[in-house]
Amino acid sequence: MGPLPPRPKTVPQVEVIVSVELPNQLIRQKIVIDDGLTAYRFLPASRVPSPAAGCLHQTDRPGKAEPAGLSGKPNLFYALELAQRGFVTIAPDYPNFGDYEYDTYAHGYASCTMAGIVNHMRVVDVLAAMPEVRRGAIATIGHSLGGHNSLFLAAFDDRVRAAVTSCGFNSWAKYMGGKIAPWGGIRYMPRVVSVFNADIARMPFDFHDVLNAIAPRPIYINAPLRDSNFEYSGVDDCVAKAEQRERIVLRHPDAEHDFPPEIRMEAYEFLSKALV
Repeated sequence: MGPLPPRPKTVPQVEVIVSVELPNQLIRQKIVIDDGLTAYRFLPASRVPSPAAGCLHQTDRPGKAEPAGLSGKPNLFYALELAQRGFVTIAPDYPNFGDYEYDTYAHGYASCTMAGIVNHMRVVDVLAAMPEVRRGAIATIGHSLGGHNSLFLAAFDDRVRAAVTSCGFNSWAKYMGGKIAPWGGIRYMPRVVSVFNADIARMPFDFHDVLNAIAPRPIYINAPLRDSNFEYSGVDDCVAKAEQRERIVLRHPDAEHDFPPEIRMEAYEFLSKALV
């Protein structure tokens, strides 16, 4: 991924571009954080300090609009749905998705993955500074691209107290039969190819290591039986190697690359309990 840059010492600057009142006094804001990171923020009706979540989108051009419920699949409207359940949520754009045009490599990053981690940590900064957010009650949730970015964020930022990952990973050995070169694409981690030659034996981590980096914080994993991106037994392999497996909830719905309603509702309950 490349090095993690020094954390900014300044309070994040948040500009509200548009604010819309939704049913039940829910507020959706389109915001810009610092030097251009675009996001949707939801404020629930209750203004008492509430749990919060960073909601990370899949590889889909509309970016943040999908978890915000403005585009795409209803099964992926988790920023909106969590807000309807009383969470403060922020759904940011990943570099070059949605409204966020950003030349990651011109800014010195070795990967878009690391640029995403930095931005997602800044989202945690925003949440942590909000009086509407209960102290110490911040989580992350994501599907596909957002599913592994949710794990990466939790691994790098211990302010994230719980993580939900949907269709986001499996072991390198079972990712497309061990052909991991797609992880080295420009949107992800080019060093997978340029440094490690897409050779699993040379890779310095696998996803059980990411699960262990998050320990002892709880993780909820959605790994559908018919996910063609991340074959479910490769998820099982990672969980089998994870430390403190009792902190991990693993579900295998009979679905494709999706976040089915019953699994999503269980994941929301998981977050509510984890952030008490």
